[in-house]
Order: sequence, then structure tokens, then C-alpha cells
Amino acid sequence: MITSHNGPQPADFTDVRATNLAVVLRFVRESAPCSRADIAASTGLNKATVSSLVADLIDRRLLRETGLTENRVGRPATMLVLDGSPYAAIGIEVNVDYITAVAVDLKGEELLNWRRAFPGGTSSAGQAVAAVAAIARRAVSRMTREARQVLGLTVAVPGLVDVNGSVRIAPNLGWHDADLGGDLTKALRDPGFPVLVDNDANLAALAECRFGPHGDIGDLVYVTGEVGVGAGVVMDGRLRRGGHGYSGEIGHIEIDPAGPECRCGRRGCLEAVAGVGAILAHTAPGAPPAELEAELDEVVRRAGKNDPEVLALLETVGRGLGKGVAIVANLLNPEVVVLGGYYVPLGPWLLGPAQDEMLRRSLAPGAGGCRLVVSTLGHRAAALGAAARVLDSVDSGRLPPRP
Repeated sequence: MITSHNGPQPADFTDVRATNLAVVLRFVRESAPCSRADIAASTGLNKATVSSLVADLIDRRLLRETGLTENRVGRPATMLVLDGSPYAAIGIEVNVDYITAVAVDLKGEELLNWRRAFPGGTSSAGQAVAAVAAIARRAVSRMTREARQVLGLTVAVPGLVDVNGSVRIAPNLGWHDADLGGDLTKALRDPGFPVLVDNDANLAALAECRFGPHGDIGDLVYVTGEVGVGAGVVMDGRLRRGGHGYSGEIGHIEIDPAGPECRCGRRGCLEAVAGVGAILAHTAPGAPPAELEAELDEVVRRAGKNDPEVLALLETVGRGLGKGVAIVANLLNPEVVVLGGYYVPLGPWLLGPAQDEMLRRSLAPGAGGCRLVVSTLGHRAAALGAAARVLDSVDSGRLPPRP
């Protein structure tokens, strides 16, 4: 039953069918190849209903049959897998020094992966809208040429994004109260698909769960390793956004009251102590955002040559990072904390001291079983997660219409 203001009302048949279509689609995504009988046995839907739902999903080209298998008890069964070849989901990340765009099909296979330099730290929200709109148009045009329908676009931003998709504050971009979703929809001239905006760490956490090696883990925290430091929190298999969408701002937990000033105006925040900006403040003070990646490549090169100054710096930053991760381990007890962004190439030097500090400062023995790892998704994690949010809406029942 669905509750309305006039009391309980019978659930609409269309709503029930949409829900059941989503149930079948999710099951096949997680269990393919599988048969209609497998779906019925696992979901509790009767065989006739499953046959009708599968036929509908095949008509929409969301599923396809792959032939018979005889490696089972009883008669050979026709197996099903995801199709989704006519569709695409687009994700774009805006950051201080780059814009990344990816497109994936319903199976999660990458259709494009672009990364472009972008002076996000010195650009206005309006300039960012123009840049994102330009790369979005190119991505949509590419998908159209490949005869794919774009199901949605999500933009990842390093800042506080409310439940309506407005960027309340993005300190490292210098934005305040930017209606990025609305402005982008206008710039794209009402593109005919949803345009969403979300926090970059939240989306990267979604990507780790869907595309990374941690899909079977229900409690995971993703820590961004950009100029800003944020966290995406997945608990009990669900992304936790907080009451107004502002959860995960780990970068502004105070680590050292006497530490360096943070961009937020406070002192000793994790971001100021252990973000990549803390490294560059020593190795390349005053370097503009456009040179961020090149300067960090130089840090990696020097560390690889066992430069004592750089090794000591990374040891200090790693321990600062470990202090922040220990707070996460004590508060949330995740199974894994994933370090992303620029922490990935710096991982060989940061991971050891960060793990030592996490273990030393965690109350539970062995940090409560929490593991600290580096991401396998690199800089495309947030953009992949942005595309994954579109796929999640399909899994939740927002299906494309029949062709």
C-alpha cells in the first residue's frame, strides 16, 4: 500500500510493475548470466510474471538472451544478460585543475574517458557552467553518433551540495550558492534527460562500490586526494548523505590546532595538514592550479629517487592523513578506507605512515578490522560515480521507454 494525504490507497499497477522491472534488472546485473527460473526463485516473483517482465526488458533492449545452457539440473535454460547497448550515462567532474568526462553503458563499460586541464581555482561558476556544457555537448554528440540515447548527466563538484543539487559552498573553487544544475540545464537548452549535481566524494564512493574491487563491502569510506579532502561514506550498503546532504567533510576536521591555515579560514584542518596542497606548499609554493599535476609528478619522481627531503615530507603528510583516518575508523568502523585522487600515485610513500598512525590512534584492536587501500580507479572515480548515479536511477525503476 502507498500512503497519501487521504489515507492508504491501493498501489497503482504501473508503479508495482515499474518496481518489479527494476527488481529483475538489478538481479540480472548482479547475477548474469541467469535464467528466468533463477530470477523467479531468487526474487519470489512467479514464473508468469517474470516471463512478462523479461519480455518487456528485452523489448526495451535492457536485457538480451545469450542462448541455452545445459550445465544445470533439468531442461536446458535460456540465459539472460544485460544489454543496454542503445543507452549511455554521462558523468563529469569539475575540480581545481581539471574536468573529467566519462560515459558508460548499462553494463558499466566505458564508452569515452576524457580529461582536460581547467583552471577551476580561478574560474567563476558561470565559466565552469560554460566549460561543463561544452564538454557535455561533445559527449552527447558522440553518443548520438553511436546511436545511443543519453539517460542522464551528473556533475561531481568538490563542495557542499544540497539535496536539490545547488552548490552551497565549494571553497577550493570559490563558489557560493551556485545553482549549477539549473544553470547547466539552461546552457544545454533542456536536453531531454536529467541533469544532476552531487559531491565528488559521494560519487567516487559510489564508483568504488559499483566499479572497483569493493562491491561486496557494505561499509566503505572514500577519501578524495585533491586540493580539497572530502569523504564519501557508504554504510550498510547505502551512501550516507546526512540530513541536508552535507556529510563527509573530513577535510575540515581539526588535526593540529597550531597547524597551517586552511582555505576555509580555520587552522590545522586535515586538508591543510595532509592534502596535496600541504605537499606543494613545501615543494612548489605559489604554483598555480594549472601546474598542480606536473608538480606532483615531480614529487613522485623525487620520492622514487629517495630524495630525503621529499621522503620526510611524505612521512609527515602520511601521518597527518592517518590521524584523520583514525577518526573515521573510531567513529564509523568501516571495513575499508579508500584513498583516491592524487593520493594514488603518492600511495607508496603515504600508505605506510598513514596505516601506522591509524592503528596507533584507533581504540579497537587492529583499527577494528579497517583496511587502508589506494583506489584502482584513479582520477576518473568521481566522474565514474557520477555516471553510476544515473545507472542507479535505472536500477531503481526509472527505465527508458520502449523504442
